[in-house]
Amino acid sequence: MAHYLLQVAYTPEAWAGLIRNPQDRIKALQPVVQKLGGRFEAAYFSFGEYDIIAIVEMPSNVDAAAFSLAAAAGGACKAIKTTPLMSVQEGVQAMQKAATIGYTPPAAAAV
Repeated sequence: MAHYLLQVAYTPEAWAGLIRNPQDRIKALQPVVQKLGGRFEAAYFSFGEYDIIAIVEMPSNVDAAAFSLAAAAGGACKAIKTTPLMSVQEGVQAMQKAATIGYTPPAAAAV
């Protein structure tokens, strides 16, 4: 299965609701992710641009996109970013393949 980095920023209204009723949103979202055939591998609160960072394992890009779309449409997120992840071994395989495909960069402009 593929891994994805989820970065979520809550709206001020969502934070107000969580402060009024503190809860573990990952526990609440686990059944949704499981329904798509996935699972949370790790999740953290964070400081800065995003409030929640999670690594999610999903069967496909379509499943990861479906989760992100549903979360974005729910209204509690002011931003959600989903980044496909590759293992280091997959990255090395991509580098090896890149070395064999014959790509030529554009020629520099004449001066």
